[in-house]
Amino acid sequence: MSAILPPSERLWWKQPIDKVEWAWIAIAFVWGMVMFVMMIYWHVYGKQNLSNEAYKTSPEMFAAKAEKFIAENTIRTETDQNIPVVKVPAGGDGYLIARLWAWYPILELEKGQTYKIHLSSMDYNHGFSLQPVNINIQVIPGYEHVVKMTPTKEGTYAIVCNEYCGIGHHSMLGRIYVK
Repeated sequence: MSAILPPSERLWWKQPIDKVEWAWIAIAFVWGMVMFVMMIYWHVYGKQNLSNEAYKTSPEMFAAKAEKFIAENTIRTETDQNIPVVKVPAGGDGYLIARLWAWYPILELEKGQTYKIHLSSMDYNHGFSLQPVNINIQVIPGYEHVVKMTPTKEGTYAIVCNEYCGIGHHSMLGRIYVK
């Protein structure tokens, strides 16, 4: 039989399945079941991305909440652009805005405390990638993503946009300080 020529039997689907085909079907089924169980295992015991919450919002509503948070908790400014450094209250909520081509503001967290970080985009899809921890979240306009974090090491962590957002994408960097 050739792959170019039509099958000799017109009702090819009524032909018996060969033992080798049954073996491959069984292997694929067993592997699928193993991977299904592993998904549950990885979710419970793995060091994969965090489970997060998402809520429908508008860029204006999220920006108002974020600006209020920034006004109440700013401790200093940094860089030549005077980006505020905001100390998130221990166990509290922090707000981070993604917009062309910046993460705003810079957050300061305490080691060992649990925080809820609220993320949203003001314009396009952005990717929140916290390095070197490797937390990756898709940040979409119109949605408020809430991520629970408990920093375990002090230091400066980089926020990188890993979703192409235009010509200035390479400069879309932010920071989180853990003290």
